[in-house]
Amino acid sequence: MSENMPVYILGISAYYHDSAAALLRDGEIIAAAQEERFTRKKHDAAFPKKAMAFCLKEAGITLKDVAFVAFYEKPFAKFERLLLTYLNYAPVGLLSFLKAMPAWLKEKIFLKDILWSELEGFDGDILFPEHHESHAASAFFPSPFNEAAILTLDGVGEWTTTSLGVGEGHTIKLLEEIRFPHSIGLLYSAFTYYCGFRVNSGEYKLMGLAPYGEGKYADIIRRELIDIKADGSFRLNMKYFNYCVGLTMTNGHFHRLFGRGPRKPETALSQFDMDMAKSIQEVTEEIMLKTARHVREVTGKKYLCLAGGVALNCVGNGKIANAGIFDKIWIQPAAGDAGGALGAALVAWHQYLGKPRAVNGKDDLQKGSYLGPGYSSDEVKAFLQAKGVPFEAFDGDQVHARIAELIAAEKVVGYVQGRMEFGPRALGARSIIGDARSTKMQEEMNVRIKFRESFRPFAPSMLVDRAQEYVQLPYESPYMLMVGPVQESQINPESRTTTLTGLARLKIKRSTVPAITHVDYSARVQTVSPERNGFYYKTIEAFRQKTGCPVIINTSFNIRGEPIVCTLEDAYRCFMCTNMDYLVLENCVLDKTQQPNKDQYKKDQISQVLD
Repeated sequence: MSENMPVYILGISAYYHDSAAALLRDGEIIAAAQEERFTRKKHDAAFPKKAMAFCLKEAGITLKDVAFVAFYEKPFAKFERLLLTYLNYAPVGLLSFLKAMPAWLKEKIFLKDILWSELEGFDGDILFPEHHESHAASAFFPSPFNEAAILTLDGVGEWTTTSLGVGEGHTIKLLEEIRFPHSIGLLYSAFTYYCGFRVNSGEYKLMGLAPYGEGKYADIIRRELIDIKADGSFRLNMKYFNYCVGLTMTNGHFHRLFGRGPRKPETALSQFDMDMAKSIQEVTEEIMLKTARHVREVTGKKYLCLAGGVALNCVGNGKIANAGIFDKIWIQPAAGDAGGALGAALVAWHQYLGKPRAVNGKDDLQKGSYLGPGYSSDEVKAFLQAKGVPFEAFDGDQVHARIAELIAAEKVVGYVQGRMEFGPRALGARSIIGDARSTKMQEEMNVRIKFRESFRPFAPSMLVDRAQEYVQLPYESPYMLMVGPVQESQINPESRTTTLTGLARLKIKRSTVPAITHVDYSARVQTVSPERNGFYYKTIEAFRQKTGCPVIINTSFNIRGEPIVCTLEDAYRCFMCTNMDYLVLENCVLDKTQQPNKDQYKKDQISQVLD
């Protein structure tokens, strides 16, 4: 490497779920994206060819210019864990073993050869950090802190399922770990499976369902399924689980313990399912809180950085924040395996090459997580003109006043501006937005726009300097990864006296912003600042000026079963096949009633999504 040439490092995660690519230039995050956004295959696990191509294009380079490729885990160590697990349980699990073996041999043992075949033109070095090292790096290195405790929690990497450590300057060090098969992530996934949702994608549904239930089974979980120590460490009773060697998460012992088999997907949810969701959520929060207190005691650090799939449990994150265990916490927006691509690249830059960090204690280095593709106003106009569809273009800030007017009239607006978000949360770049004051908007957007379960909550985006008027959180939540209680001053007192239970509670007006107030009087918050979210901030500020309310609904721009939209074509197609009223592409506004062929779009696309 020439001293005068920039050093490019490409991070890759793949072959499990949510594959992604991320690119650094001299340690600066240039681009990052999940493969699913380009292939339109939700949770795509394939090698991220399209995401990698985007990252290279964004930097204006080819693979020949890349010095290092960093893969997010050690494949042979993972194969070792899989093989030893099956040997320990043999002959139980033979069917699962035979089914998994071809993929193991191809993707785990010979993965380095596969990577070389996918990296045509690359002649640098390939590095393999450990899975939880990649998670820890993704948590600490982009954070605003020079020193912090680190906590990673997920299903499993090679062997580790939970780790704690410390970050100082440009180094991270993992101090303690919990190893497979004992995993809070896999425990939560077992209940996801048991309640009829898809593992590795339905966990957030389980979290959203929990407030409709009561924690009736939490004590049974603690007594039979998991032994939780005072420091948050734990051991699972493997008698009840099938994930080590089987093709399911739970087994007959689990089902007899709770008196029922797993709910069949798409069947009606019962109060039992809601109570199970609430029970495992309570246990998860207990572990997260105890572990956070232990990390503070062990490291002595006043800040905490979080990553791993369990760090997407924003209810647990909010409990940690409001408990005051740390002065502040920072959570990697792409906390799951996709973020491992970014973490692996950062390990290469800071740990392998020993390069320093420059932080100020206030601003993180994640750039709002707006790290994907974006489009200029000229590109938008050219796209719309080529399609021959009607639209209205606005000059300057006039577009924000128009959007505010539409939202205030209870219109549902698809919203595309700037670069696409990296991570599972829509943050105002690829969002569907609406009026948080509306009593009909939650059901309207769930059923008629998103084609999904009516119980699913919506998150608010709110002006950062007005957020604490509405939600109890000790500091900003820019990446929509913390839940806090809605302030009592915003609560409708009459809603506290209801006798309704289960999903019937949806019909109650719970607060001044009912569309984003969950049935337990909480909200998953995105705080929006002019520095981090300039265009989006102006839209919400225009709505505040018109209505006095600094809060709007923000949900991801997609429909059930599809990834968040990436391209202009993705956005237009999604807009046309749903009951969205308007579409905003940068400074251009499209009215659904004026669009040609709208009936054909609905017929073709809705049937495809619901099949």
